[in-house]
Amino acid sequence: MKKITFVIWMCLGLTSLAQAQGDIAQGEAKSATCVTCHNENGEALGYPKIDGQHASYLEKQLHEFKAAMTGGTGRANAVMGGMAIGLSDEDISDLSAYFASKTMSPNTTAPEFVDAGQSLYMGGDLERGIAACTACHGPRGNGQSLANFPKISSQYAPYIKSQLELFRSGERNNDLNGMMRNVAAKLSDDDIELLSQYLGGLH
Repeated sequence: MKKITFVIWMCLGLTSLAQAQGDIAQGEAKSATCVTCHNENGEALGYPKIDGQHASYLEKQLHEFKAAMTGGTGRANAVMGGMAIGLSDEDISDLSAYFASKTMSPNTTAPEFVDAGQSLYMGGDLERGIAACTACHGPRGNGQSLANFPKISSQYAPYIKSQLELFRSGERNNDLNGMMRNVAAKLSDDDIELLSQYLGGLH
C-alpha cells in the first residue's frame, strides 16, 4: 500500500512538473493583456502579485478560472474567468512559465504584527484546532510547487485577507480536499487581519 501511495504521489509530481514546462519567451509575448491589471511587473496594487509565483500553481488557477466559466468545477471570478476562457492549454503553460521566471518583490511587516503573527503562522492554535500554516506553505511562506501550494510571503495584505475570507465563507472552494476552507473556518476576523499583515514581510 505504501508503494502504491508513493507511486501515485510521484505521478502527481511528474504531472505538475510537466504542466510547468511552458515557453518563457512565448509567455512574455502573450502577457500583454495581463499587464492591464497586473502591470508590467505582475504586481499592481489591488491585484495579487504573480511574479515569482510557482508555475504549477498559476497553471492550476488559470485552468480553474476557465473551468468555472464553462460550467465546470473551478474558481469563480468574473474578471479572471473572462481572461482565461480564451486561453489554450499552451497559452496557460507559457504564461505561467513566464511569470514564474520573474522575481516577486519583497514586502514588509509592521512591527506590531510580528510576534503574534509569527506565533499563529508557525504554531497554529491547538485549542481552536487551527493548523500551523507552515505545514503546507513552509516556514518562509514559499509554498510547495509540486503540491500546488502557493508562495504567500511578500504578497499584498489586502489580497491575503480577501482570499482567507473567501475560503472561510466557502465562496472560494478550489482548495485541495477543502484544506484551506477547514482552516479558514476557524479563523476570526482578527486572525485573518493578523496573518494577512504578517505575511507581507515573511521572506
